[in-house]
Order: sequence, then C-alpha cells, then structure tokens
Amino acid sequence: MPGSPEKITGSYNIYPFTKLADGIIFKGYKSVAEYICQYETIIVDGYQGVFFEPLIETLSSELTAKGTQVNVVDFSRFLKPESQISSLIEPYLGGDDPLFGRRAEIDLSGFFETDKLPEVNGGRNCVNLIYGTGSALCGWEGLLVYIDLPKNELQYRARAGSITNLGASEAQDIKMMYKRFYFVDWVVLNRHKQIIADKIDVLIDGQNPDNLVWIRGNDFREGLRMISRNVFRVRPWFEPGPWGGQWIKNRIPGLNRDAVNYAWSFELIVPENGLILESSGILLEFSFDFMMFLNSGNVLGKHSDRYGSVFPIRFDFLDTFDGGNLSVQCHPHLEYIRENFGEEITQEEAYYILDTKDDARCYLGFREGINPEEFRQALIKSRDCNEEFSVDNFVLSRSTAKHDFYLIPPGTIHGSGRNNVVLEISTTPYIFTFKMYDWLRADLDGRPRALNIERAMDNLNFDRQGKTVDDELVSLPVLLEENSDWQLYELPTHAGHSYKVLRYHFISRINISTNDTCQVLNLVQGTSISLRTMNGMVRTFHYAETFVVPAAAKSYTLLNQSDKTAIVVIAFLKDELV
Repeated sequence: MPGSPEKITGSYNIYPFTKLADGIIFKGYKSVAEYICQYETIIVDGYQGVFFEPLIETLSSELTAKGTQVNVVDFSRFLKPESQISSLIEPYLGGDDPLFGRRAEIDLSGFFETDKLPEVNGGRNCVNLIYGTGSALCGWEGLLVYIDLPKNELQYRARAGSITNLGASEAQDIKMMYKRFYFVDWVVLNRHKQIIADKIDVLIDGQNPDNLVWIRGNDFREGLRMISRNVFRVRPWFEPGPWGGQWIKNRIPGLNRDAVNYAWSFELIVPENGLILESSGILLEFSFDFMMFLNSGNVLGKHSDRYGSVFPIRFDFLDTFDGGNLSVQCHPHLEYIRENFGEEITQEEAYYILDTKDDARCYLGFREGINPEEFRQALIKSRDCNEEFSVDNFVLSRSTAKHDFYLIPPGTIHGSGRNNVVLEISTTPYIFTFKMYDWLRADLDGRPRALNIERAMDNLNFDRQGKTVDDELVSLPVLLEENSDWQLYELPTHAGHSYKVLRYHFISRINISTNDTCQVLNLVQGTSISLRTMNGMVRTFHYAETFVVPAAAKSYTLLNQSDKTAIVVIAFLKDELV
C-alpha cells in the first residue's frame, strides 16, 4: 500500500480511505520513540506475520539515542515446545483433508508457558520492553502497543516463505499454512485481539517496517466510532486463479498488469479485508476485525445480538472474462458447516451478473429426472480416471445477461461459466466450496485442484432440478415503488437466504433509511455517485465499488453524478432473523 493517497480520477479506487482530522496519524520510528519513551514498561504485541525483530531493533536504537537504556525481552522465548503446540492444534487441522479443518476452540495463552516469564527488571532510566505475538499475556503493567497486519500482506509473506504459522519453526506448503491460519491462528489471534482492543495505547500498521505508521489508541477508537455511524469502504484485494479472467485487470486501474489474471476481487470478505485511515496525507491500514470488536452495535444495529462481532454479509467479484468455467460446486447446509467445521453461519450465495460477453452462461440446478447415484459414480470415474465429465448431461445451464440474478442457497449445484463478471452476494464464510468437477485443470501451482465429491453429495439438494430451478432460483425483479426520478425493485431471495436484495434505479437522488440494519451497496451501473449520511459524512463511489452503510447512520442520500440512470444493489439482513 502506498504511504500517502494516490490521485484517482473518476474510477475504481483500490486504496479507499476515510479521512480523519489532521495530526492524528504519525510516521517514523523517531515519532513513536518520542511518544513511548516516557513509559517504564512497554508491551509490543502484534499479529502473526509481523517482522518484529527489525522493528524492535530500530525502535530500541531510537530509544537508546534518547539516553534511555532498554531491557528487551522476546516473548516468543516462552512459546511451548513445538511438539506440544502440534498436539494442541491437531484436533482442528482436519487430518489429511487438504482444505478443511475446524475452528479452534483454544485460547492464545495455551501456546505459551507464561509461568516462566521474568519479573519486570529495570532500573533508573531503563525501559522494560517485551515484544512478540501474544505479549499482552505477560501480565506486566505498562504501555500497550499493538502491531497489526492485514491478511493479504500476511499471505504474501507466507507465500514468500518469510513467516511461519503461530508456534511453528518453519514455513510449510502454502496451502497447509493457509488451512492452519484459517482454522487455528486467525481464530486464536482474533480472540486475543478482541480482548485487548479497548486497551491498546498505540496501534502500528505493520506492513512496512522500514517506514512505521502509527496512531494513538484513543484516536483510533474514536475514528472507528465515527466511521461506524456513517459509511465505509474496505480495501479490496485481488487474487489470480486457474479460471480467472481479464475484466478486472483491464477495468480497474493500479493493479499489477503482470498477473496472469484476476479471478477474485475481495470486495467485502471482511475476515481478510482491511480499512484505511488518512490524516495529514498519511495512510494507515488495520484489519476490519477491529471495527466489529469495538462497534458491532453501531454496524449491525438490531442484528448485533445475533451476530456479535461477525460481519454477516459478503460481496466479491468472480471474473471469467476470456477465462474458464468455475468448478461444478455446492456449499454446505447450516447444520453441516456447524457440525463439521465449527462455523456459526454458512454460505448462502447469489450471483448478480455485472457484465457479460459472447456466449456467457451460468450453471445452476440439475436437469429434470437425473439419478443421484449415477451422477455420483460419473463424478468418481472422472476423478479417478482423469476423464472428462459430461456436465451438460446432469446440470442445467442458461445464457446470462447484465443484471440477471440467480439464487444459490446451500446445497445448490452451480458455477459461473466463462465470460461473466459476477457480483457474488453471500453470507460471510468463503472457503467452503465443495468442488465436484473442475474441468481436469491444475491449480496455478501446477497441481490438481482438490475435489470434495463426498462432502458435496452429503449436501446436494437433488430436488432443485428442471422447472423448480426456474421457479425458485431465477430471481425476477419486482417493482415496489416509483416516481418520475427513481424506481425501487426487490430482487426476491430464496427462503434459505438470510438477506434481502433491493435495487434502486435513479436519475438524480434517492433518500434511504437503514431501518436499523447494516446495508451493503454496489454501484452496478453508472459512473459515480455521492453519498451523504444524516451525520454529515460525504463520500464518492464509482462504478463497481462496494460500500457499507452501518445501521447507526440511520439514513442517507445518494446523488447521481452523471446524466444517465444510476443503479445500485443493496443487500441487508432479513428482519425475521432478529
């Protein structure tokens, strides 16, 4: 991420930020050393993947230059032996399953032998500084510094082999590392982060250890409180994939043009997104988790008791322009994902077709009268013999057009075909895709992609076939209200979806109430719009950008900034789930 805002002229911004007052975010080791040198005890905690050693070395040098002796303690010395940690986490790693484990039910303290910690041992003009992931567990009283790391940066470091999993001595295959991150490390570290979120005195963005960026804890929390009552857009990030296309690369400025493709845009997959703050021309990013730990009530309104610190709605793009078909896949039912993976909500998806070209198609539902066992045997034969599977013999497909809307409740067989850009609207979990057939292709690392035929068979709904697909899974817009300037449509979702979807078409402006719900929007047609909240914040959003209006905003106005009709899609939780 750049250190300061880049000039964006009227198009999608890959580094969106919220502006705070000037003089709140600071840059450089000298400034943070000046601030913390007054304290006798300093605890520097942080996320897994932070490069602690060079950071602490430079910070200690700055403190020493001020005439302060520094007694440095590395908290990682008190990790339990790796064999004990391996035994601790083994129940959550899913054995030989290459993709899935179970959300850890352990705490970060279980990784450490804190009884071996020394007492604070300083002297006159001496600063006691303990550092490392989990160091807030030390029991010392002092200034609490937290170094955060966005998960996209963490994964880049993991792929480069420059970091390890929590408590591991060496980096592993990236797929195994990711599984351990998702089911163990991130769960445990987020639980710890939530406990200390309101106690942090200094928050540091750990992306660039050569150029430290930081904010005082009280200013950070006040900034989040302000954002949670207005509007925000997370920092999206982009990933290539074996079926990925060229639309994102060609339409979104600022991305690495050397990437083979971009299959996904993580528009709002908040377990992995960050939020960016700006003050005096300095940018600071932090993980979105903090927003929910500190302001869940403001963000989710009447749904906060149900979801707590979990943000329940997900938006992302699937790009297959000049790419390939997605795998033939389905997602788990709620009972299955709870029992097998420890998740509280499941993937209730829908495809909103943002753009198409040529003969774009979408696979959705079964053909009338198929035999489930015949289907299963054909999949197994394809997998075991590396033979093509006759998808069209079993699965329905249909031509797609801009603004089509297809419903994919759990257990529905589906997959986007090539030459689509899909705005995928879903509930938050995002890795629980059971692939049945993947067109015999390899992953980007050259290895076969893992298939999950048996898991899929445990979840597939074979009643979703033939005419039932048209009746229940193809959503047709229903006009709810209109006047000379705008129309409001409902895009009906399935009974198995926990969210509703609306679509506004407007020429000049519309006024919208949140009704005490969090609303997620995307500008699916038009050049740009501005949004003004009741609390006075004004933001501009461009075509294809996703943004969030928290429940506490209460109401907001959208202003079309062009002379052509703008269209926004809005998703929010159904009231009946309260």
